[in-house]
Amino acid sequence: MKHFLLFYEVGADYVEKRAQFRDAHLRKAWDSIARNEMILGGALADPTDGAVILFRGESRQVAEAFAKSDPYVQNGLVAHWYVREWTTVVGELAIHPVPPPK
Repeated sequence: MKHFLLFYEVGADYVEKRAQFRDAHLRKAWDSIARNEMILGGALADPTDGAVILFRGESRQVAEAFAKSDPYVQNGLVAHWYVREWTTVVGELAIHPVPPPK
């Protein structure tokens, strides 16, 4: 199992346009949570110019599939998106926990 971060870079009119697609986007996100794929997600603030979503899976495909079918992406609210593998080492959900030295 691995962690993957999905980054969204959004257009200048994202906040104004997202209302009409937000219900569908949130349904998709909560469905992903129910399938134990998405862990956390949300918009960046001050300024609201992007979003970050944390996924777990065997490959980046789960995050990529989410993005490709996300109403925000399909309707042009997201100008650019990309996925990065994240090697997590600290915290209860870390995939590769590294304890502090003794």
